Amino acid sequence: MSVEEKLYSDIPPTKLRNKEEKFKPAKTNKFWLTIASMFFYNMLQNRFYAFRYKGAENVIEKGVPTIIFAPHCNWWDGIVLYNTTHRIFKKEIRLMVEELNRFPLLRRGGAYSVNKKSPQSAMKALQYSVDVVGDLKNLLCIFPQGIIRPPHFRPIEFQTGLAYIAQNAVKKYGRVNLVPMAIDYSFLRDNRPEVLVEFGQRIELSDPKIDRKSLTHILERSLQETCDNQFHSIANGEIEDYKILFKQHLKWYRRIEQRLKRIDVPPVADV
Repeated sequence: MSVEEKLYSDIPPTKLRNKEEKFKPAKTNKFWLTIASMFFYNMLQNRFYAFRYKGAENVIEKGVPTIIFAPHCNWWDGIVLYNTTHRIFKKEIRLMVEELNRFPLLRRGGAYSVNKKSPQSAMKALQYSVDVVGDLKNLLCIFPQGIIRPPHFRPIEFQTGLAYIAQNAVKKYGRVNLVPMAIDYSFLRDNRPEVLVEFGQRIELSDPKIDRKSLTHILERSLQETCDNQFHSIANGEIEDYKILFKQHLKWYRRIEQRLKRIDVPPVADV
């Protein structure tokens, strides 16, 4: 009998591996961004029927650094964030990735490393985050739970890294906006799942003296509320407000099904 794989762990992978890994910043250029953009977009199109999103007007404010923060439940989350950043907001992503040394090409797309084996190593990634969020061609994206959690895991709890980045960004740039982002992968009426993204209410931070623990709780509640609102909307079939990034053509057998539904079959007369 095979042994079931443990899907979720409370210990970050860099701590489990117990291996020293040097910090590596993002290393983008136009060529590699073009390749990554096509590759990651095709990955979504090959797997999902549609990509829907709403609330994007809440995200960008001209001249103000922006941080998007989202839950992390599976492998697709980073791909979704990449396409969100590049195709909806037309900006470069900066995404903190643990164990980046195992996937070094992701640096070319905008990822940078974080090693949670020691506080000193993790601090380099946090300080780099403060630096890159000030470049307005970037969108900094964070998974503040720090580890992968199951879908719809509650309560949503953060590590303090996001609050540290936000506080120091305010000190450096005067102001920063933080936007919660809910991601769901649902089967609706097609035989393939859909990606649904919802952006919550923008949090505008201009006071660097706010207590870090209090700020963390504010951000936790904001993300949980956004995710719960999205779950409620999907559960009630309320997706009319979503815009569409892409939507696939129906497969041939689904087209036949749709045509058959339009055929009026005459009732059978009683003998």
